[in-house]
Amino acid sequence: MHFSIAFASLAGAVQLILAVQPVAELQGLRVLLGIGSLSFLWALLRSISKGLVERDFKYPNFSVTVKVGDIFCESGGVVIGFTDVFDTSTDGGDIISPRSVQGQLLERVYRRDLASLDADLETALLHAPVTQTETEISKPRGKRDRYAIGTVAVIPKGGSKYYCVAYSSMNNSLVAKSSVDYLWGSLGDLWSAVERHGQLGPVATPVLGADLARVGSLGRESLLKMIILSFVAASRANLFARRLTVVIHPSDAAEVDMYEVQAFLNSL
Repeated sequence: MHFSIAFASLAGAVQLILAVQPVAELQGLRVLLGIGSLSFLWALLRSISKGLVERDFKYPNFSVTVKVGDIFCESGGVVIGFTDVFDTSTDGGDIISPRSVQGQLLERVYRRDLASLDADLETALLHAPVTQTETEISKPRGKRDRYAIGTVAVIPKGGSKYYCVAYSSMNNSLVAKSSVDYLWGSLGDLWSAVERHGQLGPVATPVLGADLARVGSLGRESLLKMIILSFVAASRANLFARRLTVVIHPSDAAEVDMYEVQAFLNSL
């Protein structure tokens, strides 16, 4: 949209000048290419200044957007990161942080109705195999049934679908840990779930692995690029969503170089 506006404005200005007084230097292919280049540059700077970068891909047709915003304001599918035990309690903040995306799911979508969230997760996980069950002695607090890394519980609620993906492991001391391998494999399982349930609709995700379940020493920008690369590779093999939106929380925006992200998108 920004490109179209800029191109139309510049082209209109040139036409107005030519209508008043023909100028040879303002005619021809070079002028057209110059207008196009300036329009693209203006559109890029305008988008990045608003905390948003994007790219449309062809063959097949899909798009990727990276923006600063609120994940819970996105429509369609919304990705929520979980651990392998799908813990949900935010009481005391030592199992699940109220500040985390999981905590905000309970707060904002379920209105703190923990029983309802647990019931929906239980239904969504009905056919997912439990790989291990901890005892009350080994894990006194939190849930005890463990699921495979990459398990996705899909919860339809309020016009959205929440893809709850287990990409980290919660140890018995209530410390969540993940890895590059865990995240990469989980992303593949996530896209498969989106293919089964999403009907080519848009899907939005936070920057998985950036907070309490930090993946190795990778920063937000590297994790964001990993998510994008996984989505683009999977989409080129088999289209399953027309648009991916990666949402960066406003408090984390300073950690991501949007010019670098745009360059990365353009390189794919």
